[in-house]
Amino acid sequence: MNTRQRFHAIMDFQPFDRLPILEWASWWDKTVERWRTEGLPNIANSRLATHFGLDEYLQDWIPPFDWAIPRPPHGSGYISDETGYQAITPHLFQLTDIWPVNPDKWQRLAARQASGNAVVWFTLEGFFWLPRRLLGIEPHLYAFYDQPHLMHRINAENTAWMLKVIDRICEFCTPDFMTFAEDLSYNNGPMLSHDLFNEFMLPYYQQIVPHLRRRGIRTIIDTDGDVTAAVGWFADAGLEGILPLERQAGVDLATIRRDFPQMRFIGHYDKMVMNRGETAMRAEFERLLPLARQGGFLPSCDHQTPPGVSLSQYHDYLRLFREYAFKAAAQEPNAR
Repeated sequence: MNTRQRFHAIMDFQPFDRLPILEWASWWDKTVERWRTEGLPNIANSRLATHFGLDEYLQDWIPPFDWAIPRPPHGSGYISDETGYQAITPHLFQLTDIWPVNPDKWQRLAARQASGNAVVWFTLEGFFWLPRRLLGIEPHLYAFYDQPHLMHRINAENTAWMLKVIDRICEFCTPDFMTFAEDLSYNNGPMLSHDLFNEFMLPYYQQIVPHLRRRGIRTIIDTDGDVTAAVGWFADAGLEGILPLERQAGVDLATIRRDFPQMRFIGHYDKMVMNRGETAMRAEFERLLPLARQGGFLPSCDHQTPPGVSLSQYHDYLRLFREYAFKAAAQEPNAR
């Protein structure tokens, strides 16, 4: 099997020859800085996956605004109300011949995908993520109650723009999957209620997800923290999968898989064990092995590899990953 065949076989709960060896998120800059002091060659970060012998999973993050707008401090917002939003609209939701879907980049991605040796995916900023980014973390949470019209306006305009972006991307190829960046959960669960999700997010997913499905693109939610309570919300919205399923936040994929057997998942390898030695790392792979054998699950670090992990420990992790990649294929996935 080539990389794409393997990905789609697993996502379709079909037999596969091994798991992909992948990092769905790039490495933390602090992690790479540490590794360079421990012998990692001084090569571009974009070449690290090849250096480590990983399968190619090539992502493009599609930004909803240009970079001419001054960036606020992390956690702060660009706007505080609808007047402020109106003022920055010249920077929002643009679509030109070269921005934000760069033709040269997407021609390269399409060529790699056509070879069968790369899985191509893209990310859009979703209906929790973008309003939070525009308003700032705390004001965003108040805005559900204090500025509902603004919240709906942002998400409606984002939806209209997304539909155009998807069609533009599909002029080059049909990506293997996409993610909605949301990060709507933390270590104690979702940061909004089911009712708020249904009012402010679900109507927009119901416009976008069918369009992606018609285009043949798999849909996956990217939300950190404990997503357990929201899995059913995403399933009701027609979304196919979730990542990264952070173990340290209390996520238990075995329980989620029991309740949602057709959902697809990426991640869930507890990054907090990666600096505890081979025995701990092997035990974590053993925990995930029964789930991986079922199909519909791509184990991977449940977020970026933290800087507490040495280069030597990361090599041990990859060696074990390759071992368990074949163990997962040793028996056929369960019929579904």
